Amino acid sequence: MFHDQGNYFAIDDTCPHMGASLSGGFVGQGIVTCPWHAWRFRLCDGAWADNPKIKIGSYPVRVEGGEVQVLVEPPAPRT
Repeated sequence: MFHDQGNYFAIDDTCPHMGASLSGGFVGQGIVTCPWHAWRFRLCDGAWADNPKIKIGSYPVRVEGGEVQVLVEPPAPRT
């Protein structure tokens, strides 16, 4: 979960490059920067800012009664 410019965002916490936790990165102007190798991800959709074809998970967020809620869909049933 990230808070930037008055808004809340939820994206996966793991950088796909080398597995660093993005929660330890710098957040600003709608971007979180990986603390290990400076990969930058857009908070609004989880896209890598330098190559938007690469994305990490992004989840809808709402604030309800002072509580921040994240919608995480259950996994698809196995067939």
